[in-house]
Amino acid sequence: MTQLPLRAQLASALGRSAATLSRMTGRGDGSVIGGRVGLMLEPDLLRKLARDRKLALVSATNGKTTTTRLIVSALLDIGEVATNAFGANMPAGHVSALSQHKHAPYGVLEVDEKYLPEVLDTTGASVVCLMNLSRDQMDRAAEIWLLAQKWRRALAGKPTHVIANCDDPLVTWGASTAASVTWVAGGQRWKEDSWCCPECGGPLDRKDSFWACRECTFHRPEPHWVLDDETAIDPRGQRWMLDIQLPGSANRSNAVMALAVAETFGVPVDRALPRLREVTSVAGRYTMVERDGRHARLLLAKNPAGWLEAFDVADAQLPIILSVNAQGPDGRDTSWLWDVDYRILRGRPVFVTGERRLDLALRLDVADVPFTLCGSFNEALAMQPPGRVDVIANYTAFQQIRSEFGRAV
Repeated sequence: MTQLPLRAQLASALGRSAATLSRMTGRGDGSVIGGRVGLMLEPDLLRKLARDRKLALVSATNGKTTTTRLIVSALLDIGEVATNAFGANMPAGHVSALSQHKHAPYGVLEVDEKYLPEVLDTTGASVVCLMNLSRDQMDRAAEIWLLAQKWRRALAGKPTHVIANCDDPLVTWGASTAASVTWVAGGQRWKEDSWCCPECGGPLDRKDSFWACRECTFHRPEPHWVLDDETAIDPRGQRWMLDIQLPGSANRSNAVMALAVAETFGVPVDRALPRLREVTSVAGRYTMVERDGRHARLLLAKNPAGWLEAFDVADAQLPIILSVNAQGPDGRDTSWLWDVDYRILRGRPVFVTGERRLDLALRLDVADVPFTLCGSFNEALAMQPPGRVDVIANYTAFQQIRSEFGRAV
């Protein structure tokens, strides 16, 4: 790899020092502050750090962190991989990740949907993985149709190869200007944001997995990879059992996307899949923690589509603790709670906590779901009998709960 200019070397070194200091003092994992210091000293540091590396950018509303982790696991078969493992998915986090792994020939970076055009332009990444788009943090992010439009403009005219979920019409539209695309039929459980054609505004007709606009030529492309329940079908028609340890259909979708990306890097399925099977948790997601005989499994859900997937993973026979905050990273607006169908929780013990527990309590009351209101997560956990319990929390509530257990990962 080409040696960095002296100014960039200094900025990178000071950024790493700031990250280390942050971790040592317990102020954070250092994945943001290190990048901020580096960019302050050298505003073009990300471009310089990305030079001479083969990079993949991973973006979606849900599943970015998990899919990034799966891709990294697969690519470790061919060499060192730089990545933002803790989900710091904006430029400061990318700088920190590439700086920490300054000699890694490969990089896999999770990217916030809104920042994808900027990061793609800056890094010149050769591969982009696009999985899904749905409503999320409406007080911070733009309408998802506008995000898809920005993706289209960013990809047009670039040599980037795109791996895209063709079961999501918005993702398909966003990826369709790319020079080359590998289409993956990864599924789409949440369809409430894609009933209209993004090309002309007409209605989309759906039959099984196929969709097409009633008023123009926009339609689902023929997939190269297919997720078929618990198996992945590769472009040669060979079936592979997705017997990964991460639970739920959403993670099988993440896995088939990861396999498609890995093959683009030259890692065949027979070498990539065993590495995917080694992943048991991702930044605390799906981790089982224990206190006083109570074993709590931690599930993250940040928006309506994410809650739908969390319900799919949750054990219907167990009590469940729900925790919702509305801090900056969550989005201040909690009206999205009304887009989640909580009726699936009827008949099981439900405990509600978090800073916005009253908002969630009202939503559950309207859905006719009995619940117990708790002042804190510790109180909710203490009310459980010894045994297992599922916990679903949005972003900052999830991080607070992780901190209670020493940020288990």
